[in-house]
Amino acid sequence: RSCPEPAPSYALAGDPPEPDPRAVLEPDKDGGWRVVSERVTVAVSRHGAVEVATPGGVVLRRELPPRWWEPVDGGGPARWAQRAEVAADARFFGLGGRASGPRLRDGVYRLWNTDPRGRFGPGDDPLYITMPVQLVVADAGTHLAFYDNSWVGRVILKEGEEGAGSGHDRPGTSELRMDGGPLRCWVLLGTPARVLHGWTALTGLPALPPSWALGPQHARWGFGGADEVRRIAAGYRERGLPLSALHLDIDHYDGHRVFTVDRRRFPDLPGLAKELRAEGVRLVSIVDPAVKAEPGNETYDSGAAAGAFVRDARGDDVRGEVWPGECVYPDFTDPAVREWWGSLYEERLAQGFSGVWHDMNEPVSFAPFGDMTLPLSARHALDGRGGDHREAHNVYGLTMGMAGYEGLRRLRPDERPFLFSRSGWAGMQRYGGTWSGDVETGWPGLRASLSLVLGLGLCGVPYSGPDVGGFTGNPSPELFLRWYQLGAYLPLFRTHAAIEAGRREPWEFGDEVLGHARTALLERERLGPYFMTLAQLARLTGAPYARPVWWGAPEDRALRDCEDAFLLGDSLLVAPVLEAGTERRAVRLPRGRWYDTATGTAYEGPGQVLLDAPRSRIPVLAR
Repeated sequence: RSCPEPAPSYALAGDPPEPDPRAVLEPDKDGGWRVVSERVTVAVSRHGAVEVATPGGVVLRRELPPRWWEPVDGGGPARWAQRAEVAADARFFGLGGRASGPRLRDGVYRLWNTDPRGRFGPGDDPLYITMPVQLVVADAGTHLAFYDNSWVGRVILKEGEEGAGSGHDRPGTSELRMDGGPLRCWVLLGTPARVLHGWTALTGLPALPPSWALGPQHARWGFGGADEVRRIAAGYRERGLPLSALHLDIDHYDGHRVFTVDRRRFPDLPGLAKELRAEGVRLVSIVDPAVKAEPGNETYDSGAAAGAFVRDARGDDVRGEVWPGECVYPDFTDPAVREWWGSLYEERLAQGFSGVWHDMNEPVSFAPFGDMTLPLSARHALDGRGGDHREAHNVYGLTMGMAGYEGLRRLRPDERPFLFSRSGWAGMQRYGGTWSGDVETGWPGLRASLSLVLGLGLCGVPYSGPDVGGFTGNPSPELFLRWYQLGAYLPLFRTHAAIEAGRREPWEFGDEVLGHARTALLERERLGPYFMTLAQLARLTGAPYARPVWWGAPEDRALRDCEDAFLLGDSLLVAPVLEAGTERRAVRLPRGRWYDTATGTAYEGPGQVLLDAPRSRIPVLAR
């Protein structure tokens, strides 16, 4: 049967790359074809199987013939499944933000951006950012596979086993099952650095944050008002603690309505922003997509006049329940709606904000049970093609990011926009970064924080970080300090907490924690030029700031299984404390000579060393 033209891709930045004219197409012996190029050989069988191999003939990935299920009634999309085999020694990474990573064990991973209802830990899946992007690391080489399909689906992973069954290896497998949409796959191979560089070339350069966004930031849901914001800023200043930005959550809005201000709590927000800016502190505003469905609400009235909101099959606006009450949702898959929404950020800039963070954009509609999002039958423009929420859901946050980022660029063309988003999809790095979302307070939440940052970096999103201290509850002084010490070495360094949670200011945990937190903050400030260099390198090459320790040596199997340390750039190895009561910890070193930055002691890698980890610091080594 004839095949339709492929649908436009939200992941790709511009047109796909041109074919390599040096590649040779030649018939294969079984009636299939082989494509031979400088760095890869691809064999396509007459049954539809695809093998991707090195020039030396080592198969990195074998895609079995896909399976299709046509709908029984003849209507709706066809479901399909694609099973791939990889080397028995291979390890899986990626698939977006996964709390149980960064290495992905055997299991089922859902492709559906999800709000985990206010808190999550390592066992919760899926979370806010899911992507059909997997990085596979094996002795034979590294490759990335991306299925360019935003529909709801799931990935079933099973690691291989060497010497299984009569001495034969059992390959690892990855099976993708999609509820609709195209079967369109990209595979990139080479060193991890080359793979991420190619991924960036395909999906777009990461947005470069302004230099101040690489400094320490403080947020809270429930600051109360302008006086408390001043008190927090003064608390940092009086204690000699650096601070780059303060973030205002939904409580600074008038009745939680987006693009408004509670004038009782913040009678002169532009004046407050100017006052803080003079002290070197910027204000950052939360922005939610849901608009209160209320005539007289300026954002609602202008959106309704523009036909900007998601509709149902009858043409009525889809309504849901979010913080302001009954709400409607802009359809960011419509270019005209993106332009309208981007123009609304002028109000945020006029209030003195220097950046925004997008929240609740999976999108979320509160529900007592079931999926907290829009009806699957809701209609979206999908940039002229039209479709329902099953296809649009996962790219909703991505297209909101596009609207906000491009709007900020138009409004302030001489400034780098600062934007980070809770939800997104492949290619979201073009519009900014992300953060952990509502990670639970506890030692498992601390470990999940590192997993998320490393996994997202391997999916092309280099700028991210957790809610330091956890979003919920009351961290112990020890837990808060260890989280703070980790956060000081991650790209986005921000404390944040829920309205009912305990305080997150370092001085709230006693003088000992305050002194050690000050040390971490000053070290972060000292590393400012290094972080700016990493930001530029990420922009140019796609390399994440925070990298797994196997980044430069993927052939080292022991490093592939190391999940409790990371490389910050090429030159620093950071070994955070992830368990209570730890005063010493083992650190696995990549090859080369490594110096303990606290003692100056030199160690030779590869190998494992035992290092002191007193409350005052975490082990950090320099190559």
